[in-house]
Amino acid sequence: MAKTYINTAKYEVLINFRIEGMVEKHDIVGAVFGQSEGLVGEDLDLRELQNSGKIGRIEINQRTQEGNTFGDLIIPSSMDMVETCILAAAIETVDKVGPYKSVFKAVSIQDMRSKKREFITQRAVALLQKLLHEEMPDSTEIAERVKNEVKKSQVTSYGKDKLPAGPSIEESNSIILVEGRADVLNMLKHNIKNVVGMHGGNIPPSIAELAQKKQVIAFIDGDRGGDLIIRKLMGTAKIDYIARAPDGKEVEELTRKEIEMALRKKFPAANNARERYEQAEYRPSYDPRPAKRVERPESFERSTTAQGAEQAAEPVVATAAAVEAPMPDKFPTILASIKGSLTAKLLNAGYEEIETVNVRDLVKSITKDKGIKAVVFDGIITKRLLDTCEESGVDFLVGIKKGNVKEGNKTRIIAAE
Repeated sequence: MAKTYINTAKYEVLINFRIEGMVEKHDIVGAVFGQSEGLVGEDLDLRELQNSGKIGRIEINQRTQEGNTFGDLIIPSSMDMVETCILAAAIETVDKVGPYKSVFKAVSIQDMRSKKREFITQRAVALLQKLLHEEMPDSTEIAERVKNEVKKSQVTSYGKDKLPAGPSIEESNSIILVEGRADVLNMLKHNIKNVVGMHGGNIPPSIAELAQKKQVIAFIDGDRGGDLIIRKLMGTAKIDYIARAPDGKEVEELTRKEIEMALRKKFPAANNARERYEQAEYRPSYDPRPAKRVERPESFERSTTAQGAEQAAEPVVATAAAVEAPMPDKFPTILASIKGSLTAKLLNAGYEEIETVNVRDLVKSITKDKGIKAVVFDGIITKRLLDTCEESGVDFLVGIKKGNVKEGNKTRIIAAE
């Protein structure tokens, strides 16, 4: 039996025929093979081509009508284009099948690879559309997915109550206490890791135990539910500070800027704060800083620049003592008078001048005189100078610029630039 290799055919030759008589298929095949033999050389002999697999099995479709036979031949070829065309032309020379005259006519030579190319094109389009619309997420979706996976990987469990917490809950000296897991995830999203969540309104024993070892900032939602939770929390555990989300918002939906602003406005959870909650007098607009803002020369203002993600997680605000002490109006005038002189004015409790000293002697002078309540100087506020003022009980430290220092617990910092 001849080899076919239909699946590897490059071309398909279609030849129509008409025979003036009634014949069988084997008669047609015999005529084609016999009359083309040796016509175009041994290399293109049909038998040799079939034996070598260069052409496939010849398919014949025929019908009879009024004593004549009509039909077509289909010959698959794996030869090149030129040899296939020569073969088709050779078959057209068959002019007799048995005793009957015949006419063979090559109708078409179809490139089988074009069908495959068309299939490849259509299939590639379909696959690409599926990839673009179903499989491939856009950049925003990818970024959000990565963030969510990172957040989930950072969530840990704390205590026997398995409370959702950030990875820094153990080593941090202060913690931020929120209502639930969603709040914890949002805080981690903004790189605030010293956070632990409760189970909503249920305050587990782990919270009370943790509050005995660390400074606790209770960060609640800006709604009535948040007020109720903080009342219950203050009666159950030791709370050092209270921070509240903007009115009508929950911690889990806050942006980083809103979180930082809320934490900066935290206030001590002292007895007066407890009374405010018990009397339902707390308002989200409460600001522990003095309401009065002093006019200042040029760009004189208090610096509130964020100190990085970790500092934003543990912001420092004025203490109750600083809240009660309004800023004197004379500070901007005094600072303007000494600008460029590299000197400092030391003021008493009535904010009257005690003495004027050089900036290089300022630390020594503050340590020596315990009656100083305000320092106004022509220089940069440094951590060393702030620590000295804290130890000496100075209420206000006023300078030209503020270095890389946090707000003091006792001493309030005011910078002109």
